Amino acid sequence: MTGMTTTPERKMMLFAGRGYPELGQEIAGCLGIEPTPTTAYEFANGEIFVRFMESVRGCDAFVLQSHTAPINKWIMEQLIMVDALKRASAKRITVVTPFFGYARQDKKSRGREPISARLMADLFQTAGADRLMAVDLHTAQIQGFFDGPVDHLFALPILANYLEGKLDVSNVTIVAPDAGRVRVCERWTDRLGCPLAIIHKRRDPDVANQARVLEVVGEVSGRTCIVVDDMIDTGQTIVKAAETLFDQGAEQVVVAATHGVLSGNAVDMLKNSNVSEVVVTNTLPITNEKRFDKLTVLSISPLIARAINEVFSDGSVTSLFDGQS
Repeated sequence: MTGMTTTPERKMMLFAGRGYPELGQEIAGCLGIEPTPTTAYEFANGEIFVRFMESVRGCDAFVLQSHTAPINKWIMEQLIMVDALKRASAKRITVVTPFFGYARQDKKSRGREPISARLMADLFQTAGADRLMAVDLHTAQIQGFFDGPVDHLFALPILANYLEGKLDVSNVTIVAPDAGRVRVCERWTDRLGCPLAIIHKRRDPDVANQARVLEVVGEVSGRTCIVVDDMIDTGQTIVKAAETLFDQGAEQVVVAATHGVLSGNAVDMLKNSNVSEVVVTNTLPITNEKRFDKLTVLSISPLIARAINEVFSDGSVTSLFDGQS
């Protein structure tokens, strides 16, 4: 008599890169598991070696790496982790990038420029990724660069819940710091039931990280303005936006952004500005050197953990944002 074969139970495994291990521990804690033990190091010439210390055959693998500085090193490590999992017969590999590197290079503005965000998607696909998960991509079109499922998570519920508890929403105006953020800000206005204002600006195409603010479209006088952006990098855009809003009679300016890159002298600029509070999530590590009194850092871990659970159980990631528009 032929014995019956049984289907092995599915197993979730989390693999956290070295770029931001604290976030990996947080997410693992929310999931009630431990990150898979991993050996990783550099050879003398800088090449990265990765080996997992447990069998990964048939597992549902989630490879976590937030693309923090030095960004190219941690992207390469994540690619190597994916390759190792693919060659070790993981059943499904989901790349989890709370902050997706090169997302700002999503189109050609002039000739002879790369579309690096597309290259990133191609690299992960070639390495063996079946699925991508990211938080607040710079532009939604990046989802189309990857030929497979992309779970685009939004930090809006986390940020908005916090600010709703602190501010008089009836006197709030949501402000888009440029035209590219209007769609995201519309989600905020739908959530809070408040008006939208837009800051019209023009960037200097020959100078990186420089922007010239021109005018405000919308009612901001006497109101609390929440400037919403996907990231704060050098802080110049945010500080110029705040100055313009105060010039137009704003009573208070609060900044809400998902990713706190905080490059260069961003901390000093924000600390010395008239902005009342800067609220970000911990998709990127906020070191002690980058913390200041006006800064509030909220945890993104519960959201990512819930999304991972939905993917693992073949549930609906979209259901996490039902009612958020």
